[in-house]
Amino acid sequence: MLKIEDSPAASTLRTPDWYKTATRWTQLTFVEDDPQRYDPAFWVEVFKRTQSNAICLSAGGYIAYYPSEIPLHYVSKFIGDTDPFGTLVAEARRLDMHVMARVDPHAIHADAAEAHPEWVSLTADRRPREHWAMPGIFVTCAYSSYNFDFMTKVIVEIAQKYDIDALFGNRWQGHGVCYCKACEENFRDASGFDLPQTTTASDPVWQAWAAWRRTTLTKLVAHWDTEVKKVKPHASFIPNMSGSSLMEFDLSVIKKHCPILFVDHQGRRNVEPAWSAGRNGKRIRATFRDRPVGLITSIGPEEIPRWKDSVQTGPEIEQWIHAGITQGLFPWFTKFNACIPDDRWVQPTANAFKLHAKVEPVIGSMLPKAEIAIIDPATTLRHWDPDKRHLAELNDMGFYHALVEARLPFEFLSDQIMTVEELRRYKLVILANATYLSDAQCQALRDFVVEGGSVVAAHQTSLYDEKGAARADFGLADVFGVKMTSAPRANVRNSYVALNGSHPINAGFGTAQRIIGGTEDVAVEPTTSLETPFLKIPDFPDLPMEEVYPRQPPQGVGVAARTTEAGGRVVYIPWNIGEVFWTYMAEDQGRLIANAVKWALGKTPEVTVEGRGVFDVGLHEDEKGRALCLLNLTNPMMMKGPLRDTWPVGPLTATLEIPKGKKLKSVNLLVADEAVPFRISDDRVTVDISQIETMEVVHLAWE
Repeated sequence: MLKIEDSPAASTLRTPDWYKTATRWTQLTFVEDDPQRYDPAFWVEVFKRTQSNAICLSAGGYIAYYPSEIPLHYVSKFIGDTDPFGTLVAEARRLDMHVMARVDPHAIHADAAEAHPEWVSLTADRRPREHWAMPGIFVTCAYSSYNFDFMTKVIVEIAQKYDIDALFGNRWQGHGVCYCKACEENFRDASGFDLPQTTTASDPVWQAWAAWRRTTLTKLVAHWDTEVKKVKPHASFIPNMSGSSLMEFDLSVIKKHCPILFVDHQGRRNVEPAWSAGRNGKRIRATFRDRPVGLITSIGPEEIPRWKDSVQTGPEIEQWIHAGITQGLFPWFTKFNACIPDDRWVQPTANAFKLHAKVEPVIGSMLPKAEIAIIDPATTLRHWDPDKRHLAELNDMGFYHALVEARLPFEFLSDQIMTVEELRRYKLVILANATYLSDAQCQALRDFVVEGGSVVAAHQTSLYDEKGAARADFGLADVFGVKMTSAPRANVRNSYVALNGSHPINAGFGTAQRIIGGTEDVAVEPTTSLETPFLKIPDFPDLPMEEVYPRQPPQGVGVAARTTEAGGRVVYIPWNIGEVFWTYMAEDQGRLIANAVKWALGKTPEVTVEGRGVFDVGLHEDEKGRALCLLNLTNPMMMKGPLRDTWPVGPLTATLEIPKGKKLKSVNLLVADEAVPFRISDDRVTVDISQIETMEVVHLAWE
């Protein structure tokens, strides 16, 4: 969690460093009839109860909540002679809060669409794209003069009229391919192609459009930020990053223009564990490790269909915010509709924000610490349609959950910045299925291994170059110690891998002789001396039942493991183990992943936690000490919210590595607010924790 200054917010008000003390956010999204109905005093009290030091407030775009003077900028018909945006800006400033104005340019009313049809996004059959949820209004073209010209005027007007520190763009990136004339011409000029008709990741036209979109959106962010700074030099335009990593942008522009970043992943949906809140923060940090990141949390459910004016359970709200804190994200809650038919969200939100305020003096200045990194495969994912991208992440999700169950701290490292210098910060990196990698990216990994780094990789990692062209063999074949002998197979049924000999990677499976294998498979054979803790069993029919038996003995590499000349270790698994684990949650696949990671690490993990329960683990450090954050995930609703209640766990025993040159002074449990005894042996400290309700922070202070 970075970077929180020791000084109060007032010391950074209206300065370029304003964001450093903007660490607890209230967001209020007005609805059109709020101006005549809402109670500003209620919201001032919420600011105080939650100890919020920053506010994000609806200003303009689709609807203006201030008296805008820009033609066709629709002003709420209920505004009268009031200024709801300006009123709360003034109230927030009286409390020395930072202020960010929210704009949403994704839709316009019919009069604007009629006056400027070039602002409207067109469907593939060249018809105006009517809004999917609100008939009679229209979706805008994000790549057109609507954003570059009209919304620029709106943003400048807000910056001129009001005492703000930033503008926040919501739903500004567009909604897929727009087939308007401007997009046709601009894309053809840039690429030589007509607009894509498919969203297939391997389609060169789709790839060209995705790259053109990235370039256009990057220019848009830079343009808006430049115009804001002309009015208020200390202020910024901050784009909503949704739930993704920074794969959508030119990184140099983000580095220059965005001092603070936000993850808009407001809550769980369908089957989703609470650790996913922290995961998206790690993805942002995978590119900008030292940039402060906030987690946007909704006080209502995030399911489809959307009940945006409803209330989530208190335990669910608190756990989601705690999940972000565990992984170094500061909290932000959002409420749609300023009028309150149900206030049950207020106290749980205040509880979670107060917990953050309690631990912030320690963890606020710390950076994440980990020996292990999962490589975030942006090069692969950016080729996918954002609406389908989750299908390309199934292997990554499986590895992530396996490491959570194994209670191992780990970070993400984006392959966009994957140099050997960045890799050196870790002892082990994981490539769950980084299908597309450039020659330069492969070389960085190769150099990392030559220097003694360790790798766990799986499935089709490095089988394609960065543009999606298939290689004849793995780009990392020499690292894996195997070569591909036949093309990858999909839709594999009834496959298994057999335990082979005795090895730490196949330990813990009891008397089992074989476990479930993949549904996708790559045939490989060794090219160097290595161990095979698992062998493949050639798949066989799953019906008729009388035919369900193996025809051949175990043969071929099921898992390859080797120790490198430099002393590192490499494990390669030639099937989709992450996807199989994530999809079916079979315990054996999670154990195999954990065993492979622990063996490849080659040492006792820097953190171990003993005791019953499931925990997300986050380790943070600075020069003064380390902090181990433990999020209690143990709950019947762990994989599918909302939580009804919390299930306390304990006793637990945590053991942490003491860095060389450091001497331990004290150990404190920050949530329990107590100093605890500790035991030191072999440069490790052991701490007993009697109970954790929702989360705990074990703080080691150095002398």
